[in-house]
Amino acid sequence: MFDGLKDKLSSFREDAAEEVEEKAAEAEAETDAEDVAADADAEPADAVAEPGAAADTDDADGSGDGDSSGPGRLKRAAAFATGKVVIEEEDLEEPLQDLELALLSSDVEMSVADRILDTVREKMIGETRAQVQTTDQLVTEALHDALLEVISVGQFDFEERIAEADKPVTVVFTGVNGVGKTTSIAKLSRWLAERGYSSVLANGDTYRAGANEQIREHAEALDRKLIAHDQGGDPAAVIYDGVEYAEANDIDVVLGDTAGRLHTSNDLMAQLEKIDRVVDPDLTLFVDEAVAGQDAVKRAQEFDDAASIDGSILTKADADSSGGAAISIAYVTGKPILFLGVGQGYEDIERFDPEDLVDSLLGEE
Repeated sequence: MFDGLKDKLSSFREDAAEEVEEKAAEAEAETDAEDVAADADAEPADAVAEPGAAADTDDADGSGDGDSSGPGRLKRAAAFATGKVVIEEEDLEEPLQDLELALLSSDVEMSVADRILDTVREKMIGETRAQVQTTDQLVTEALHDALLEVISVGQFDFEERIAEADKPVTVVFTGVNGVGKTTSIAKLSRWLAERGYSSVLANGDTYRAGANEQIREHAEALDRKLIAHDQGGDPAAVIYDGVEYAEANDIDVVLGDTAGRLHTSNDLMAQLEKIDRVVDPDLTLFVDEAVAGQDAVKRAQEFDDAASIDGSILTKADADSSGGAAISIAYVTGKPILFLGVGQGYEDIERFDPEDLVDSLLGEE
């Protein structure tokens, strides 16, 4: 999962560490050479400077005009004297450019890529490390913090939210057609059952022919009650009936499907607004495919603008090499990814853990 992005992040870590080490070695060599030259050219103690002669050396603060002098060089020289390496902006310029291209080519949204780069700069430039440490370790820590910052935005514990909420908890699923929304509902019903929560399915997708049959197959396979109306019925009424059934039968969670829609489908968006008004769901989850990349990110933002989602589920994560949607959606919407679909079976759903994902991307599992 996300193997292409893993490879690109690994390349950045190697290139950045190598660049810093090379610049450090060059600075050390220059310092040693200047020390030798200074010893060789030192004047006798009793030598007297000619009146009016201009000073050939830089000011004591190292702010001379020579390319090899200045605060940066002196800072590095002072660091070497105490056994440390200083990281300067020029050390990271080329590796960060490569990282930016790597992120964008992996479908990471531009503002997210910019934030990752800014965080890496903040974490590394001007930092010193003991020479006994590895630069790779410093690069990895900076990249870990940068990725975790954007991936973990808005994160909350879904199971804890279900446990603490008044029952029944109503969860509505939205998104475009064909991304695995109905299958995700079935998977989540099984996931909840494994943790001791009962659920009822409510088919608010009254728009699409065959929608009742599709979700009924899942309900029968899982032995769940299905609440459904005829095609063309009121989606809000269906989900409301699901809530009433749950209340009457002590069911913990109502899982409500809705018609697949685009944000430009005004009638379907109006249905979502009516569901919000009539049912007042506890959670609205956006479902899309991880392999959709930036398209999924844009749709998540558009659905959040239109219907105020509470979180996302990404399907087909096991088939996604790029990882752009997983990296970007939470930061762009301010709402977390909660689950990943990782296969066709009902058991193939995983709770999304930002720390685990970052560790996986950086090979720290």
